[in-house]
Amino acid sequence: MNQADVTKLVSKLRIKVPDKHRRLRNIKGPEGRLDKLRKTVTGLIKYERIELNHHRADEARQYAERLISEAIMHGDCHKPTMDIADYWLLEKELIHKLFKVLAPRFENCNTAFTKMYKAPRVVPGRNIDKAIIELRGNPYPSLTNKQWNNRHLLQNVLLDAAKYEYRQAKYAEMAEKIGKNEDAQPKSDDSANSKPVANV
Repeated sequence: MNQADVTKLVSKLRIKVPDKHRRLRNIKGPEGRLDKLRKTVTGLIKYERIELNHHRADEARQYAERLISEAIMHGDCHKPTMDIADYWLLEKELIHKLFKVLAPRFENCNTAFTKMYKAPRVVPGRNIDKAIIELRGNPYPSLTNKQWNNRHLLQNVLLDAAKYEYRQAKYAEMAEKIGKNEDAQPKSDDSANSKPVANV
């Protein structure tokens, strides 16, 4: 089977997939690992933005991307795709959301369906990397600030105030120097311009 036929059978993911899966430890073994990933994928489809440990988010993101791409490629009339959706989504009403809401939303999308960000660490606390994973086009406010040069941001207001104070101090120094030069200059001009009076 050549490469063209393979791409028709399995859609290519738009995210980087590591060679080996992450070792998510669980007391129940591989079944417990899959249960955790199923809960994560279900939560992502339901809430469209979740925060969790980085390793688990990175692993679950791959399954969510595959699930959405299969829903877009085959639709809800394809029995294997419906079986996959039934397995991964623990809340069965989300199957309707997958095919009727998310598939049309991402149908013409050229990028990944999900975004993942590193979340800030809580200090003091456990040294665990956290991540935020979200679906594109979710109803929540953006996590990134697109208007980095907005003058009403706190850091920009403080910087503008500091610049203003610095300029005022420099202007005061310049005015003081000019004033001293003007006070000293007329005396030298008077002495230079004054002609000696001849004794008659």
